[in-house]
Amino acid sequence: MKIQFIEDGNFKRWVRTSLLAFGLFVMFIAIKYVPPAPFGGVLFLVGLAIAAIGGYASRAHLVGIKPFGVNYKKIRKSYETKDDEENKS
Repeated sequence: MKIQFIEDGNFKRWVRTSLLAFGLFVMFIAIKYVPPAPFGGVLFLVGLAIAAIGGYASRAHLVGIKPFGVNYKKIRKSYETKDDEENKS
């Protein structure tokens, strides 16, 4: 059985939620248990980056953007509106 992470051009809901939660967890661990040394700062930034990826993917899903689509031309057409079609004519 193959686990699918991408659905309809974006991460699945459980992947977005997991990325956000894991990133926040790593940031919490970096603040609470790691001393404020370079390693603690790097760990905090890694957690921030992971949480940001999950947050941006959730936001993209909310507005209907498909950043991980397979077919570029098909995805590009999905962004067009009726005003774009009238301007081409």
